[in-house]
Amino acid sequence: MGIVQNFPFFSIMLCMVSGVVTSVLKPRAALMTTLFTIGSVLALSAGTLGMTLGLDEPYTFMMGHFPAPWGNEIRIGSLEALMATGLSAVLFVSLLAGHARLPSLVTLQKLNLYFIMMDLVMAATLVMIYTNDLFTAYVFIEIMTIASCALIIVRQHGHTLVAATRYMVMNLLASGLVLLGISMLYGITGHLLMEPLNQSVREIYESGTYREVLTVVIALITISLGIKSAMFPFHAWAPDAYSFAPALSSSVLSGIISKAYLFLLIKFLWRVIGIDIIQSQQIGSFLFYCGIGGMLVASVIAISQRDIRRMIAYSSVAQVGYVYIGIGMGTLAGLTAALFQMLAHSAAKSLLFISTGELTRVSGDHKRFHYLHGAGHRDVLAGIVFTFSAMSMVGIPFTGGFISKLQIALASMPFGGSIRALVLISLAISTLLNAVYFLHTVVSIYRKAPDIEYPRNERIPRHAAVALVISMLMTLYLGVGSGPIIRIIEAGIKMFA
Repeated sequence: MGIVQNFPFFSIMLCMVSGVVTSVLKPRAALMTTLFTIGSVLALSAGTLGMTLGLDEPYTFMMGHFPAPWGNEIRIGSLEALMATGLSAVLFVSLLAGHARLPSLVTLQKLNLYFIMMDLVMAATLVMIYTNDLFTAYVFIEIMTIASCALIIVRQHGHTLVAATRYMVMNLLASGLVLLGISMLYGITGHLLMEPLNQSVREIYESGTYREVLTVVIALITISLGIKSAMFPFHAWAPDAYSFAPALSSSVLSGIISKAYLFLLIKFLWRVIGIDIIQSQQIGSFLFYCGIGGMLVASVIAISQRDIRRMIAYSSVAQVGYVYIGIGMGTLAGLTAALFQMLAHSAAKSLLFISTGELTRVSGDHKRFHYLHGAGHRDVLAGIVFTFSAMSMVGIPFTGGFISKLQIALASMPFGGSIRALVLISLAISTLLNAVYFLHTVVSIYRKAPDIEYPRNERIPRHAAVALVISMLMTLYLGVGSGPIIRIIEAGIKMFA
């Protein structure tokens, strides 16, 4: 086995070790260690992607070279490597752009804890992408849940405590459902590795034994991961969590953590159960209509918001709806559109939350639109970044959001009839609703400022400005250079399934 094939394992272990080391460092050293760790993961993931592009099939890596059940197994193909590269890149630039404002929101004693949680989030994301074992996935779901709650509650504010409590209650419920589903699946198959599980599930389905139990298992795990990824109508925790957490935490929750859960759900549906069985159980239709509902209902609610962070939170729920539409179609084209939307939304949403944090900072930490008038002039770069990322959310050409909507529309064409009409009409209505609330926000930040004396604020640090520009370029590349990314996704799906 070549050294490059060890990179995914090295990436996971590096994050875990970094979390331990960071706990005993001073805040500045802890930050540098975490940035170095995530930057190293980005480099290792990019190397893995380059290597897997030359492979015809994925490969497995056994921890310590011990086979299951004594060892642990990860599976690496070009799709997994692409997602690891994309999400680690977004996390790296988000941390680089957003960490400068943390001392004003987080006490000095808790900065170490914050960076430990970032290391754990990166480790859990990589495990969910690479793991070939359902129980290992569950263990890191729990690690991700704890880390996510810590990222919210680290800002000790009344609203934040309520948001973190709601987040914990909903996500612990979801974790319990995942564990129950995995336990039942293990009980009827005797396996936890994904390939043997898939073979056993097919035998069970074809023989007709335990079909009802299998249906319950699929429903439990699908709904639990739907809760964790803020799928409509299980998104109740999202608006408060995204609104009251530090801007950097919100960007990680929406841009990274929800995408890790979505990718794990895709692995469960395609690799463990099989999409043909999923469609026969009507789970695909359930996800499809939840996606349509989220895309439209959350957009309508977003229009009525007077708080910019809550507006972006509901926008996130709507954007996750696009992913579920693609998954629910149950086709390779639909899955390709869903995966591309995950990358495009991750890049643009991190920009939105970080730039919104800067706009509210120069507006006296007010989040209501009235106080944000003129914020685009008080912080020019944040205004430009917010406007550009809003364009991607709307689906303006030359942005990643435009390609996502185009891919979903193209994926609906083979269905014909009412499904195609529903997708196209919903996309048109959703795009119009997106334009309404994002245009209103952009106009608000450039309107004449009210007669309010805002406190003087320090300029955004140079490294943070560079990171924001890099994020903009990532979103732009997903719009104008989407061809290679889509081809990697399509080739990766063939290896993946």
